[in-house]
Amino acid sequence: MALASDGATPVDALPVGRAMATVREPGWLGGIAAGLAAGALWGLVFVAPQAVPQFGSVDLAAGRFAACGLFSLLLVLAPRLWGRSLRLPTLSQAVWALGLSVLGYTGYYLLLVLAIADAGPVLPTLIIGTIPVWVMLLGKPLGLRWAALLPGLLLTVAGLAIMLQVPDGERVGEPEHLWRGMAYALAALVSWTAFALLNAAWLKRHPDVPVSRWASWMGVAAGAGALGLWAVGGTPVAELSQREGWAGFVAVCVVTGIGAAWVASVAWNLASRRLSPSLAGQLIVSETVFGVAYAFVWSGQWPATAQWLACGLFVLGILASIRAHR
Repeated sequence: MALASDGATPVDALPVGRAMATVREPGWLGGIAAGLAAGALWGLVFVAPQAVPQFGSVDLAAGRFAACGLFSLLLVLAPRLWGRSLRLPTLSQAVWALGLSVLGYTGYYLLLVLAIADAGPVLPTLIIGTIPVWVMLLGKPLGLRWAALLPGLLLTVAGLAIMLQVPDGERVGEPEHLWRGMAYALAALVSWTAFALLNAAWLKRHPDVPVSRWASWMGVAAGAGALGLWAVGGTPVAELSQREGWAGFVAVCVVTGIGAAWVASVAWNLASRRLSPSLAGQLIVSETVFGVAYAFVWSGQWPATAQWLACGLFVLGILASIRAHR
């Protein structure tokens, strides 16, 4: 998939040498910063369940996307407060926003929950953990040699192998449901990988649509999807409101819905527009690094040697990939 800088001439129309030179522009560095910011915000989701352990993962996810949807809807309608016309999506844009929100938000998470229910937490995590690798492989620019991309890939795979090793005695799911759970996990893998590639392609085809507006349109679609997710596996609101820690649950949903969903989506859209999918895919592993850091800060525990090593390999992989794309 070809690179293009925001508002610039599509790289497909340029010679390979000139196309590769465009990545040295300041917008490219801003794309890297945006990708890392998205990872830092996504990492907040790692500690959300620890903040309100009495609430289930489906309730947290649905609440997060519902908060994102409401916030996005307010942003879409805000111009009316100043007497300005609304910037509503066309039918085609609305369909794309809805489809991508299912692939990358609610549908992806539902598949992951189903996978964990059938196969336990370890195997789905191992499968999902390879998403950055697949995005890097499938999103490689035509002008980039495989040999240049290989060091970053190997470092990332090595870090995943260390980080996602199976703990002793960990449940791997009931035998009769194990293959179904693995199928769900593979479907979730395909879902988010497709989201990353298709979202990047859409943004580069539509440079006239600001990344914040696109994040709001997808956020509204995700909010609608949250209602479906809640209907499938969520707890009735009346029951949730009676639980201890209800106020904390609402606060976590608002923080992750606005910060780890809408703001992170703006940052990821910016990275997707300015970078090739292969480099943006490499930056996804920063979510794990930040998530592990937040989790240890929250628990007050020091990371194990293997976790330090895995995070170090992730950072080296990111640096190697940035170097390759230069």
